[in-house]
Amino acid sequence: MRNEQTIVTYPFRRWLMLSVFLTITACLLWRAFDLQIRNQEFLLDHGNARSLRTVSISAHRGVVSDRNGDPLAVSTPVQSVWTMPRKLLQSGEGLLELANILEMEELDLRKHLQNRRHRKFVYLKRQTTPQLAKKIEALQLPGLYMEKEYKRYYPSGEITSHLVGFTNVDDKGQEGLELAFDEWLQGTPGSKRVLKDLYGHVVADIESIKAASPGNAITLSIDRRIQYLAYRELKSAVMHHRAKAGMLVILDTSTGEVMAMVNQPSYNPNNRSGIKSGRFRNRAITDVFEPGSTLKPFTIAAALESGLYDQSSVIDTKPGLLKVSGHTVKDLRNYGALDLTSVLKKSSNVGASKIALALGPEDIWQIYSSVGFGQSTGSGFPGESAGLLNGHNSWSEFELATMSFGYGIAVTTLQLAQAYSVLANKGVLLPVSFQKVEQKVEGRRVLSAEIAEEVNEMLESVVKEGGGLNAGIKGYRVAGKTGTAHKAIAGGYAEDRYMSVFAGMAPVSNPRLVAVVVVDEPQGGEHFGGQVAAPVFSKVMRGALRLLNIAPDDLPAIESKIIIAGRDASHDLVVSQ
Repeated sequence: MRNEQTIVTYPFRRWLMLSVFLTITACLLWRAFDLQIRNQEFLLDHGNARSLRTVSISAHRGVVSDRNGDPLAVSTPVQSVWTMPRKLLQSGEGLLELANILEMEELDLRKHLQNRRHRKFVYLKRQTTPQLAKKIEALQLPGLYMEKEYKRYYPSGEITSHLVGFTNVDDKGQEGLELAFDEWLQGTPGSKRVLKDLYGHVVADIESIKAASPGNAITLSIDRRIQYLAYRELKSAVMHHRAKAGMLVILDTSTGEVMAMVNQPSYNPNNRSGIKSGRFRNRAITDVFEPGSTLKPFTIAAALESGLYDQSSVIDTKPGLLKVSGHTVKDLRNYGALDLTSVLKKSSNVGASKIALALGPEDIWQIYSSVGFGQSTGSGFPGESAGLLNGHNSWSEFELATMSFGYGIAVTTLQLAQAYSVLANKGVLLPVSFQKVEQKVEGRRVLSAEIAEEVNEMLESVVKEGGGLNAGIKGYRVAGKTGTAHKAIAGGYAEDRYMSVFAGMAPVSNPRLVAVVVVDEPQGGEHFGGQVAAPVFSKVMRGALRLLNIAPDDLPAIESKIIIAGRDASHDLVVSQ
């Protein structure tokens, strides 16, 4: 019976197993048909959605260059490291190696990731060096990615730092002209579609959606050669006199272009770690000071313009002091009777005060305002100060007197340079420009050409025979004025803290450059503008005139003929005598 039962049940099992296998085969065939043919497009779309990604393409900022095309700010490609913390935490021993490369403790790295585990994007290292980026990329850790960015580099370093400024880690302008022209310099990012693997690494580029557009370049008015010269000499003077700070500005009188602008102390924009933010400001534009006797030429200009005075007018300054509304205005000594030229040569406070008191506040205010004091130069530089020039209706007699020799008014170094450019440019005020000027600039006449030339002649005598002797340049006629002002403190003025200033132009026969040098709180016994600031002016202006190939205008007749003949023969320069 048992044998019979075995024979009867065996076919049933065989057909059962066969049916099961046939059913499974049919299901697999149907599934294959469903995946490969029936739902191919649907599944392909979902697969692409998981592996195809649209990524951004970084665009670099435009190049900033000087007037001769030398780069002052460029962008270099770098790699930044970012992660998805939840994925990276699963890397096990790989975290230890990553922490070593990043120079971190593994525990600190884990804690950093753990605190951000719910985020999908966290930077680990911005703008790494190429060597570090290669080491990190070689780890091939899940959830660890590299992103191409651009880092700003400044070839001239601290020499142009206050002027050019810098960008932050996101390549946005933060200071200086990088901030002023940020929108112009910024590039427009592009985008592309890429194929990524399971770990999020890009396997292949699929298509370009939008090309990245680099930022616009900008050519500055700065001449890097003159900028370097100005920086070197100012730094040397500040160190020699153990001064608190220094500022220097050079303008092209025919265009209003800033040829050089330097400050001390400076900083390296390529490595700003540990530098206090106060160091970043451009003192030549943001800081104001009382300019002292460098304002006397404008008091003289007001006197000439009034018609009440001419160059031969005599001012009695004896006994060397003047009582005004209970206050005393003093000269260094009793200069006696002085003509207007001698008022500037001797830098007589009494002489300037008597002129101002005779003219009245409105005339003095008018000349100061017309040359740009109390208002922005319009340069567009971030943080520019308008200085301080109060309305003349509120001036007392003593304020009028002190205003005539540069107290009670606050100016920036750039403002003072622009004002002197009016004298150099025959009475025409030009807008200040940090960009290279390609076309003729239209200015605004604020002073007659005759009066401007008369004042320049007087200022030339200051350099030849007065307190500006140290500003002289062999072979060139130089005009300028020294200034030495006590620094204001709470309740009055400090007796032993000074601003040493020199403002001037060259060559006088046809002024091309104006320069202003300011040294803040020089130490060591010398503090007069003629001792501290004038020598810096001489060295910088001499070098700038030669670099720009500006012909000398104060050579002996025989030397002049040789130079002129040589120039004419090469068609390099035509000189009129």
